[in-house]
Amino acid sequence: MMWWQESWVWFAGALVLGILEMLLPGFVLLGLAIGAAIVGLIILVGVSASLPILLLIFAALSLAAWLVLRHFFKLKTGQVKTFDHDING
Repeated sequence: MMWWQESWVWFAGALVLGILEMLLPGFVLLGLAIGAAIVGLIILVGVSASLPILLLIFAALSLAAWLVLRHFFKLKTGQVKTFDHDING
């Protein structure tokens, strides 16, 4: 079995991306982490696929997760992010 067909590799990648999301927020890395975790679950269930197919599934799931996160956490229409106080003081 090749390394990309191991579920723990995808779970480890998801963990690393999740940790990086905490350091560099923006929901992009979180979308990638969710995609990697779901691919890990797919492999854990027993689906065996080649690397290009797994990467295609990963890309599609990551994009879908990012779009869902963006939809739920975006500012409402016409709303502007403002600050009432100086964050340094």
